[in-house]
Amino acid sequence: MNSFARILKTTKALWPYYLLVVVTSTTVAALALVTPFILRSATNLIVDTVSGETTAAAVSKTLIWLAVGLLVAEISHTAVHNIGGYVGDVMSFRMRQILSTRYFAKLLSLPQRYFDNQVTGTIISRLERSITSITQFVQAFSNNFFSMLITTTAVLVISAWYYWPLALLLAVIFPLYMWLTAITSKRWQVWEKDKNEQIDAAGGRFAEVVSQVKVVKSFVAEVRELLGFGTRYNSGVATTRVQSRYWHWMDFARGGALNVIFFGIYALLFFRTLHGHFSLGDMVMLLQLVNMAKQPVFMMSYLVDTAQRAVTGSKEFFAVMAEIPEHTANPQLVTAATAPTTPQLDDTEVVPLQPLPGKPVIAFDNVSFSYSDNEQVIHGVTFAAQQGQRVALVGESGGGKSTLVNLLLGLYRPGSGSMLVCGHDVDSLDNAKLRASVGVVFQEAALFSGTIRENIAYARPSASDAEIEEAARRANAHEFITKFPDGYDTLIGERGLRLSGGQKQRVAVARAILKDAPVLVLDEATSALDTKAERAVQKGLDELMHNRTTLIIAHRLSTIASVDTIVTLRDGRVDEVGTPAELAQSGGIYAELLALTASDSAENRKRLQAFGFQQ
Repeated sequence: MNSFARILKTTKALWPYYLLVVVTSTTVAALALVTPFILRSATNLIVDTVSGETTAAAVSKTLIWLAVGLLVAEISHTAVHNIGGYVGDVMSFRMRQILSTRYFAKLLSLPQRYFDNQVTGTIISRLERSITSITQFVQAFSNNFFSMLITTTAVLVISAWYYWPLALLLAVIFPLYMWLTAITSKRWQVWEKDKNEQIDAAGGRFAEVVSQVKVVKSFVAEVRELLGFGTRYNSGVATTRVQSRYWHWMDFARGGALNVIFFGIYALLFFRTLHGHFSLGDMVMLLQLVNMAKQPVFMMSYLVDTAQRAVTGSKEFFAVMAEIPEHTANPQLVTAATAPTTPQLDDTEVVPLQPLPGKPVIAFDNVSFSYSDNEQVIHGVTFAAQQGQRVALVGESGGGKSTLVNLLLGLYRPGSGSMLVCGHDVDSLDNAKLRASVGVVFQEAALFSGTIRENIAYARPSASDAEIEEAARRANAHEFITKFPDGYDTLIGERGLRLSGGQKQRVAVARAILKDAPVLVLDEATSALDTKAERAVQKGLDELMHNRTTLIIAHRLSTIASVDTIVTLRDGRVDEVGTPAELAQSGGIYAELLALTASDSAENRKRLQAFGFQQ
């Protein structure tokens, strides 16, 4: 019950729906109780007529009115029941909307560390299963529970009025059923958790395989992946066999116990009527009432089943909601993750910072960072870049280059030391302001499904068509875009699959140009391209870097030969800082790279690849 109380508390904005559910349920129960009383009266009138106590002519008009009353009661019951069903359906979907929005807002507010430890498919599966199970239970509960509760209470009161042992037998049913259900529930939830873990693992792998299907096919791993996927579900099937066998055996025990009790109730009614304690009409009415009480009892099996799934799902949901957001997360996201209803969001574009005069645009001052307590990857890094300068990071793979980029993008915060962006200490900036001030082009273009226009405008949705096309021209992308029949409105598919690598990267460059941030990060932006595509993209990158402070992680020495400063990293520490000319003579990492590039030996080529460089 604690789980459901938390759900109701977090969706208290739906109280008008809750109130309507109670009103319609009460009305449905009341109308259902009218029918047995009408049948009782009609039966007694017919019995009196058959026994000669009255004539058919004397009761005909009354019987007609009773039949009309029965019709009105049942039509009203049907109408109100469907109105209640409509209210319950809308309420459950509104609840789904609120919970899903909160879940999404919470995810968007969480630090990058959370996603580093999660599989995308698992996150999606958890959203679908947990919230669906919660809303399905609420829908079933609202459409059935209150009317059943009211009906059962009324039946017990009426039965007690006529004959208290009958009410006592009916009253025994519910605690007996709930006791047997409680025994079942605890073990059932353990198995359900095990099944969900297997489903999450299978779903997570499924999402990974679909998103990287080219890799799977190129390694002829389709059968291997299918076997692994099937193994997960086979484990789930094995758990389901045990879980379902136990559940249905207990359900049989519950049903059998109820059948015995109802046998006693029917026998009691028959013999009381036979010995004249009840009229035939009384027996018909009481049988109707008993059957009305019988239906809720057996309906409990379905409600308990959905309730157990909802309990398991709610635990997963609240586990995510309990995660601590980034301390610099957008306040709107934090609010949306706890708002009682879907909040009104302000999507005003964040204005980038302007570099402060006299201060470096990028500055790392004795910055250290670790992904975990025992895994420090950056040690006391210090360097700076002034307005318009280009700084290249050089070092072996795993030396800390990408970590510095992650820090600059605000995906992580320094463990110690200070970092400036546009002259501002990042500790004084929220993530939105920091990230609005840093443009980035990654090795993987990371486009979205939709049109080319939408992908370029992702940087600034308010941009005009002319601004979008100008950004594409500067990125050397306009020519290939206009060759498509639909031009800028061409649909590019998931992750831009309809575009070549060079085309995708030029769209990503156009997106960064449109963003117009004062700081630019190029994270091996052309390393995945062939020479021809690289030249086309490089033209766009040269335009993008113009008058911007740029941090470059490159894969060719030619790319960084014209930079203002090179920072070499060794094991997460700054080894050297200087111009290309200075470091070429220092005998350090950069000088070593120049020598390796000039060599044709296989050993030197292997050493060069350790730095992520190509000849």
